[in-house]
Amino acid sequence: MVNSATEKNILPLFKRTYGDVVQGTVSRHGGQSQAPFAGNNISFGVGDNEESVRRNRAQIKKDLGVEYLVSAGQVHGDRVVCITAAINEDSIIDACDALVTNRAGVGLMIGHADCQAILLYDPVRRVIAAIHSGWRGSVANIAARTVQVMQDKYGCVPADLEAGVSPSLGPCCSEFVNYREELPRSFWRYLVKENYFDFWQITFQQLVKSGVRHNAIHISSICTSCSVDYFSYRRACRVKGGITGRNGTVIAML
Repeated sequence: MVNSATEKNILPLFKRTYGDVVQGTVSRHGGQSQAPFAGNNISFGVGDNEESVRRNRAQIKKDLGVEYLVSAGQVHGDRVVCITAAINEDSIIDACDALVTNRAGVGLMIGHADCQAILLYDPVRRVIAAIHSGWRGSVANIAARTVQVMQDKYGCVPADLEAGVSPSLGPCCSEFVNYREELPRSFWRYLVKENYFDFWQITFQQLVKSGVRHNAIHISSICTSCSVDYFSYRRACRVKGGITGRNGTVIAML
C-alpha cells in the first residue's frame, strides 16, 4: 500500500491516511524518459517517446497497486466527467479537466507542470475525484464545480470530503503581468507582491466556500518552479524553451 510512499517517489497529498485509498503526486525522478523529459514524464502530448511514457505509467500503476489509469484530456476548461462504466484498459477522456468515480481499482490521473492537481475523497460514500486547475481553471472555479457534481451524482456531503493540492506554482513564482485582463477582480486580493498571486490560497478558499472543512484541506506548499523534484513549464521556459515533461497525480480506491 502506498499512502506513505515517499520511498516510491510518490508524495501523499491528504492530511489523513486512509487504508482503502492510494493517492499522491509522482516526482520526476526515475522513469524511462530521456532528456529533456527525464525521467518520469506521464504525458503523451509533449513530444516524448510513447513507449517511455507507457513504461512510466506502468510503473506508477505497479507502485500504487492499481490495474488501470484513466487520464483527463485537459483543455483548461471546467468539464467534469463521471466514470460510471467498468474500466478494462487505460484510457484518456477527451476535453475534460476533472474526473469523478465510485469505482474501486481505477486510478484517476492528472498531468501537470505548474498547474494544480486537486484530489478529493469522500470516505462516507466512497467517491474520488481528480481535478486539473491552472489559472483558467481557477477562474472557472472547477474545484467548486467538481464538488457540486459529487453532490448531485453521488450524494456526497462537502463536509465529509478530504482534499489535497499537488505541488504547483507557488506565490513566489506565480507572476501574471496581464492579470487585469486575465483574472477577475475578486482574485486581486490574493496579490502577494506586484503581479504575483497566491493560487494556493485561491483554491483553499474556493474549496471552503464549497463546504469542504478547513482542516480537511492540505496544500502541499511545494512550488514546482522552485523544486527540481518536479517538472515545471515556467522553469523550462527559462532554460529549455518550455520543453518539459508532466508530473502525474493519481488517486484510486482499493
